[in-house]
Amino acid sequence: MSTESLNRTSVILETPRVNVDVLKQRIIDQKKKDKVKRTVIFSTVCVSLGILTLLSS
Repeated sequence: MSTESLNRTSVILETPRVNVDVLKQRIIDQKKKDKVKRTVIFSTVCVSLGILTLLSS
């Protein structure tokens, strides 16, 4: 067994450190963006329906 293969396996076994607070903040930011997108889409649909109703009558 060569030392290169031993070195590669030791690198794989190291666990990266993860900051959970950063991940939670990213999730919160993504949820806020999704909420804004849904609100904009819903508002656009409502305004479009209102305009179509006014134009058709």
